Amino acid sequence: MSLAAGRLRHRVQIQTLVPLFDSNGDVIQDQNTGEVARAWVLLGECYAAVEPISGREFIQSQETQSKVEARIIIRRQDFIPTAGMRILHGVRVYNIAAVLEDKDSGLEYITMPVSRGVSDSGQ
Repeated sequence: MSLAAGRLRHRVQIQTLVPLFDSNGDVIQDQNTGEVARAWVLLGECYAAVEPISGREFIQSQETQSKVEARIIIRRQDFIPTAGMRILHGVRVYNIAAVLEDKDSGLEYITMPVSRGVSDSGQ
């Protein structure tokens, strides 16, 4: 099944969470807690279909994925998004819950169920 180009009308940025390093190449850590400092960096940009899930889908998925509020569909890219990354669409932040390949070939497009909000943990 082909994905119509007209559906991919939203420009999105896909970001990944990486540790921060100092000028010596050492990981930056909080002096008190030892927590590693991390920042979101751009993995890539592409066009996507950003689609809220329907009321029926929300009710059906409520038992297992109550946080999923939308799905974002992109064509397969050189970079591979994974769960724990995030997508920026305008001022909205979406956390990727899963990455699902297309059912026919697994090579054309990727569907990502997403939740809204800011994730500091990458999860």
